[in-house]
Amino acid sequence: MATIFESIAVVTHPSSAISPVVAHRSSPKFPRYVGLRPKPKPRPIFSTHFAASPTSRIASRTLRVVCEAQDTAVDVVSITDANWQSLVLESDSPVLVEFWAPWCGPCRMIHPIIDELAKQYAGKIKCYKLNTDESPSTATRYGIRSIPTVVIFKDGKEKDTVIGAVPKSTLTSSIEKFV
Repeated sequence: MATIFESIAVVTHPSSAISPVVAHRSSPKFPRYVGLRPKPKPRPIFSTHFAASPTSRIASRTLRVVCEAQDTAVDVVSITDANWQSLVLESDSPVLVEFWAPWCGPCRMIHPIIDELAKQYAGKIKCYKLNTDESPSTATRYGIRSIPTVVIFKDGKEKDTVIGAVPKSTLTSSIEKFV
């Protein structure tokens, strides 16, 4: 009685580009070969094949959405530890500061809302954003442990804090208290 090891033999090719080949013994005279399967070559991310594939349309939409979310914060001025005193604490008008980091997904979700609020309340409130990775001392001074955190300052003092990616109505109600 033949065992399974006698009926199937694995033959490997010395070249690394060829995967193992399975040889079956269908007759005692000649082995039957299934065939050679070359290993697929890795494709570069931005090749012409990738751009023409149906999944590339989905990938390009995804890339576009992420890029749009990152580009929306252009209207709100970035501040650092160096200019914190002059722009926030010595400001005559109320100041909204968003504490954020570039790797934070919810921070990117709230950027368009902060932009809309900056346009809506132009002249009434100043809107800034502070990257907590680049300015950790200011974030530590105000006890920022979660991002995004939006803090409203008036007369150099912290008046209201909103933590997390919240709807525009929540931020609007916080701003209305101090405008």
